[in-house]
Amino acid sequence: MFHAPHAFQRAPLPSATRESEPRPDAPATTADRPDQAAAAKRRDAYFDNAKYLAIVLVAVAHSWVPVMDGSRAARALYMVTYTFHMPAFIIISGYFSRSFDLSPAKVKRLVTGVAVPYVVFETGYSLFRRYVDDPDAPVSLTEPWYLTWFLAALFIWRLTTPIWQNLRHPLAVSLVIACLASFAPSIGDDLDLPRVLQFLPFFVLGLRLTPEHFRLVRRREVRILAVPLVLGAVVFAYWAAHRMQLGWFLRNSSAQDMGNPWWYGAVMTLALFGCAVLLTAAFLSWVPRRRMWFTVLGAGTICGYLLHGFMVKGVEYSGLVDRNEWLVSPTGLVLFSVVASAGVTLMCTPPVRRALRCVTEPDMDWAFRRDAARI
Repeated sequence: MFHAPHAFQRAPLPSATRESEPRPDAPATTADRPDQAAAAKRRDAYFDNAKYLAIVLVAVAHSWVPVMDGSRAARALYMVTYTFHMPAFIIISGYFSRSFDLSPAKVKRLVTGVAVPYVVFETGYSLFRRYVDDPDAPVSLTEPWYLTWFLAALFIWRLTTPIWQNLRHPLAVSLVIACLASFAPSIGDDLDLPRVLQFLPFFVLGLRLTPEHFRLVRRREVRILAVPLVLGAVVFAYWAAHRMQLGWFLRNSSAQDMGNPWWYGAVMTLALFGCAVLLTAAFLSWVPRRRMWFTVLGAGTICGYLLHGFMVKGVEYSGLVDRNEWLVSPTGLVLFSVVASAGVTLMCTPPVRRALRCVTEPDMDWAFRRDAARI
């Protein structure tokens, strides 16, 4: 899909995602394989750009956690970014899951592209945590730690895609489920189900989107309206910085777990969903449609996502911030943002993707029947 027209020509959005087309949400190593070079040229620059920019925002926001204590402005920026960065990533994942069914080829892709990376990196993060922080930390595949919850969630969401595709009002049903999860502490932490269910509506929304929706958000008037919208969100977040609990943005706890009445969960779920959709539309309206210097990196966001956690947690566990109090300042915030952006950018590069191909895109033909192996 790396379609590269003239520098000033915009590549059209795809009309549909077919079985023969490469998946923009898949671990992208197709450009490195001669037999798939033609498919790689068909990658749509717009979505690769959106994925790269979203993963940079994810890494930057994660890097702020150790250095934003005491800074109202930093907390406000954190809240705005957390409102939409993962929802944007999930909506795009849902959009490119529209054609998922339980055919052998799709099931194989789900296992090799989602389940296998989950097992490898959940084990890796658990061992990393044991080594640098907690020798007694458990190694469990049923309790995702830090970043790996997204892979567990994506596995569950894609498996349920045929259900959402056949319901009459799937988005409304998913919002009801998310509201129920927000005030049901008895769900437990297995596979981080509270977060899986509370983020579910964004995936379902992605399933319902069409190329026309993305053309609409690229209209000039939408880009203009996005400016006051984002500025207003920042101002509101600054006002609410010390009034709102950050747990609402993480979506991994119930209202009662945060010391609130149960009905707060439903109200906050619906309010944050609306805010996230608006800010995601603003973000997508500003994403370039033409091929940029970072377009090729959008194909490697799975690597950037899974690897940057080691960088962020490594800094946190090293005690660097505790030994250098000046880092808890605007200067430290800018420094951490630059380092996180550069780090995750390097992690999305083709050499890193090739090195991780064995765990992010293994062939595993030996594990599947012959009809599933023919993709």
